Amino acid sequence: MLTRLAIKNFKNLESADIELGDAVVFIGPNNCGKTSALQALCLWQIGVSKWLERRGDGDVPKKRPGITLNRTELFALPVPSANLLWRDLHTRSREATSDGPKTKNVFIEIVVEGITNGKTWKCGLEFDYANEESFYCRPLATGPEERMPVPIDAGTVKVAFLPPMSGLTSEEDRLERGAINVRIGQGRTAEVLRNLCFNVSEQDQSGWTTLVDQMRSLFNVVLNRPQFIPERGQVRLSYSDAKGNDLDISSAGRGLQQTLLLLSYLRSNPNSALLLDEPDAHLEIIRQRQIYDILTRTAQEFGGQMIAASHSEVILNSAADRDIVVAFVGSPHRIDDRGSQVAKALKEIGFEHYYLAELKKWVLYAEGATDHAVLSAFARKLGHPSKDALEHPFAEYIGNQLSRALSHFHGVKEAVPTLRGVAILDRQDRQIPAAPGLQVVFWNRNEIENYLKLPDVLFRYAEDLAEKNAGSPLFGASEKQRYREAMEQCVAERLPPAALRNPDDIFWQSVKITDQFLDPIFDAFFKRLKLPNLMRKTDYHRLADFMQPDEIHQDVRDALDVIARAADEALAELQRPRS
Repeated sequence: MLTRLAIKNFKNLESADIELGDAVVFIGPNNCGKTSALQALCLWQIGVSKWLERRGDGDVPKKRPGITLNRTELFALPVPSANLLWRDLHTRSREATSDGPKTKNVFIEIVVEGITNGKTWKCGLEFDYANEESFYCRPLATGPEERMPVPIDAGTVKVAFLPPMSGLTSEEDRLERGAINVRIGQGRTAEVLRNLCFNVSEQDQSGWTTLVDQMRSLFNVVLNRPQFIPERGQVRLSYSDAKGNDLDISSAGRGLQQTLLLLSYLRSNPNSALLLDEPDAHLEIIRQRQIYDILTRTAQEFGGQMIAASHSEVILNSAADRDIVVAFVGSPHRIDDRGSQVAKALKEIGFEHYYLAELKKWVLYAEGATDHAVLSAFARKLGHPSKDALEHPFAEYIGNQLSRALSHFHGVKEAVPTLRGVAILDRQDRQIPAAPGLQVVFWNRNEIENYLKLPDVLFRYAEDLAEKNAGSPLFGASEKQRYREAMEQCVAERLPPAALRNPDDIFWQSVKITDQFLDPIFDAFFKRLKLPNLMRKTDYHRLADFMQPDEIHQDVRDALDVIARAADEALAELQRPRS
């Protein structure tokens, strides 16, 4: 079993030290290095096997201690040029010395620790760029004249890398194991599913029976035994659905195909470190938890370990209870090894909240997604510094209940002490509580929609809708007039005369503008036009797009300033080196 992985200068990973175990989940945003870490293990395994094949496990020669690897041998991480394996493509660096600048080679370094038959071992390799087609591999230097040994136990490690399902071809030629591995490494999983199932059925009858039972339990289908057609050199695989219809496996849903690919691959690679890239792809939420449990059990049953890269909140929470979870946020680090009180809090809140807190370092609390959308629209209209932060924040919607915001913030802050928070809530007759790190903003008006420039934005909306519905510039002007008049009539019928004359009237501040004004206005407007209502409460944020920047109230600007400060402080925290 592999117990630790250390990486330097590989792809987008400058430096990483990752603890491993029986079951490990890598979690993190896109392009943060999760797949690169899996591929680094593949590169290390190829290097070890080629070294032992050519040099054995004896002493490392002091002269010319390297072997040459060709990029075409890296079937699990195919690249058109070898320098793409190096971080930022930097294969050489220049150093200033007393004798002038000198060029120095930049090495990829990968160190793996493990346990085999109760014996611990450690094996490090360095990779040195030669040209676009090849590079050198040698044991990691531990001194001017010394290098780490390559233990024979490291050569017994089998690494099997599986990317996500990529569709399914209508026909599949019979392939040998080497050809299957090459296609999988190239991401061509669409061409190997039938072959994997065929291999399982040929190698282990009881294993095939178990696989059939698992698929029946999960999807209520019965797999038929794969058939080899010698005349065409092809493998065929079908299944019977709940109605008894025999269908080709290409007729199955992508989730079924993905599950079958995972389970057949596990059974085809016993006693291996299974590296699974997004095993939850194409799977519904309930199925994700089932599949994760089955994968971990199957890996243990076959004497292997499972290392998976995932985005799934379900898998994150399942793994956090019992397995190792590594967050690729900043430097990769474990997030499941919190203290007992923190773990309890995160279990109640959800480990995905801790991950998001690690990722963003600040959290936005709002009544709901509509309030968030209106805030974001105001920020875009103003070109405010908070607009980018509001596009993809860690947002928690609390239904205007401050107590929920306080409880959530204190729970997550136990695990992320540097967390900042901003709560933007409807008007409440209460004092703002003291909550270090959390800034609470109550609107002076009833709710955020009260800050829309009404009724002006309604007239602008009506004219814009008329232009879109007119279909031709010829009818645009008359339609704009008709739609505007319809909106003006609806407003006049439902708005107090004083509020119509005075934009600062108490009406605009005190009423719940969505329920008492906008809802009935739009119902009447679309009835008058004899159209279905195209503007519901969830769409009211679109009205902010019809405002002018100078119409946006100072209360809104102040709230956006608070958000911008919190986001800036969070960004500074993210950029601070991790201790």
